[in-house]
Amino acid sequence: MSSFGCRRAYPALRSAACAGAALAFSLIASVTFSSAQAQEVVIGGCVGGNCTALWGPAGDPYFRHVPRSSDPAERARARERGRRWADRCRPSIKQDRYGVPRYSYAMPGCEFGVGEY
Repeated sequence: MSSFGCRRAYPALRSAACAGAALAFSLIASVTFSSAQAQEVVIGGCVGGNCTALWGPAGDPYFRHVPRSSDPAERARARERGRRWADRCRPSIKQDRYGVPRYSYAMPGCEFGVGEY
């Protein structure tokens, strides 16, 4: 995170400091936006003389890519675990009283994926 503070500058230098901060913010934004290969996003702005810019990779920050195993035996074990879990837990989708679809399970603890199946 980058932050540019203008409030702490002396009153005589405040306008120059704020102009410099705004210029720096616009340069950072333009450099990052101009690079198509970077796949990055800049979010920021200036409020009350304080300018802030946040930049990072584009996309959903809560989505995690999990690499698949290249070992065929490990993939077979994972498929077998998934099949045993589905046989024991029997997941189904039912609507609650508000009409929201919810998963329900035949055995307790299945919603947490606990236990060895």
